[in-house]
Amino acid sequence: MSDSLLRMPHTSRFNYVWRLLMTACSFTLFSVGGLLLSLIWFNLLLLVQRDGDRRRRLARKSISFSFRCFLRFCRTMGVYDYHIDGAEILRADRGCLVVANHPSLIDYVLIASVMPEVNCLVKAELQHNIFFRGVIRAADYLINSQADTLLPESRRCLQRGDALLIFPEGTRTRYGEPLQLQRGAANIAVRCGCDLRIVHITCTQRMLDKQSRWYQIPAVKPVFTVSVKTRIDSQQFMAQDEDAQPLAARRLTRHLQQALTPEQS
Repeated sequence: MSDSLLRMPHTSRFNYVWRLLMTACSFTLFSVGGLLLSLIWFNLLLLVQRDGDRRRRLARKSISFSFRCFLRFCRTMGVYDYHIDGAEILRADRGCLVVANHPSLIDYVLIASVMPEVNCLVKAELQHNIFFRGVIRAADYLINSQADTLLPESRRCLQRGDALLIFPEGTRTRYGEPLQLQRGAANIAVRCGCDLRIVHITCTQRMLDKQSRWYQIPAVKPVFTVSVKTRIDSQQFMAQDEDAQPLAARRLTRHLQQALTPEQS
């Protein structure tokens, strides 16, 4: 037992140990839940729903509902609290990129919980994760390593009205360091001519960030806040007198660098 834990008052120590146990339970629940969805529910959808578009929508709605249940479990068990400001705006967004900063492991869960039909750009290595590969396949998420098909697939999903969730950093933010954006989100926005919805995610304590293990929980219960911000027209970064989509993507990336940095309170 660490010295800092021993120095805590008795009630605080009990609360800390309880939240640590519930954090372990939540990780187990999340992994097992993904596996059960893949093995049972998504296979059942294959049997009862032959239309691919309807099956994809049902799969995404099922994932969103599962995330809402998971977040409520974590809130009830005291693992963390969360607020989503502007959820109704996100639910109404269609045919645009939803771009957010990425401070923690649960950022996707928070956003997708209020966007029942959102598409998502995911890391290629998750296709090999036994717990989540079935979820990715059933939801028909885009894979970031498929360079040849990523742009046309992104255009296709945006044209049919999907919102596409992207974390432009490509990985979680390193605590205490400025955002380092890749240019993928800006390239997709400029080349597809779509809008971008800015989303800020903050947390009152360090938890589940790039440099933390799951068991390194804060001394007090953290609170995650998702704040829905402005919607940006990507075409305003295109110059009128030049055919310069790469230049527009660079301009947009610089703008996102500032736009995605949450305000410090």
